[in-house]
This record gives sequence, structure tokens and C-alpha cells, in this order.
Amino acid sequence: MPQTVALHLATFAELDARTLHDLLRLRIDVFVVEQACPYPELDGRDVEPGTRHLWLESGGAPLAYLRILADPGGVARIGRVVVAPGARGAGLAGRLMTEALRLVGDRPCVLEAQSHLADFYARHGFTVTGPEYVEDGIPHLPMRRDGADPR
Repeated sequence: MPQTVALHLATFAELDARTLHDLLRLRIDVFVVEQACPYPELDGRDVEPGTRHLWLESGGAPLAYLRILADPGGVARIGRVVVAPGARGAGLAGRLMTEALRLVGDRPCVLEAQSHLADFYARHGFTVTGPEYVEDGIPHLPMRRDGADPR
């Protein structure tokens, strides 16, 4: 993996067309193609004023991405956490989660974790809040983190 990895944060309005294309392509390549899940990846939430796009890139190519949504009641929602296949195992998802939770601050935060990743999210202070369910053929667990993580 390249040595220089830059962290970026932007609203939808701040994304240029090329960056938006590359971020969406990463999400589609993994969630739709690799995971064989045809689903409406473009759900309209990317363009909401409260949404923040957070990603790591090297050489102009995104390596990892997530978005932070503003849900009702002051709750933050983290979603679309993705790492490019060639960049996995280098701690990039953890780096993004750490930064996302710094941005979220003391607000409650929720996410819908693919079940096999529940331990990863638990290491970031999330706990399971309901039963497992299947979405688009993949088992998921609802998870929540209330305020600042004491760890």
C-alpha cells in the first residue's frame, strides 16, 4: 500500500465531480459487485446538508470511505463503511472510525453492521441493540454508541 494516505472530509456540495465519482465507484464495486447485492446504493442521503463524507486516499484514489448522517433527535448515523480490496488489513477502517467518532463527539451514534463486523464496531464502543436481520441477503445487527466512549 502507498505510504502517503490523506484524510478528507466534505459535504456533498464540497465534493468535485471526479471525487464523487471515485467514492461512489468504490462503494458500488464493493457493496454491489463484490458482495453481489443489487440494491439502490444511491439512497438520497449523500446530498443531505447534514451528511459528511469521510475518506482516505492515496495518489488520488480513495482507499476507504464512510459517511456520517444526521438522523432525527441529534443522533449521528455512520454508514457505507468500505475499504478497497487492495487496501484491506492496513487499519484504514479503524482510522476512519476513530476520526468519525471524533467528529460525532458526545452525540449518540448508530449504525447497521454487517454481522461479521460486529466485533470491529464493538472495539469502537458500539453495542448490539436488537436482533440480527437480513438485508439484501447479508446478516446485519443494529448497533449504538451513547456519547463519548470511556475507553
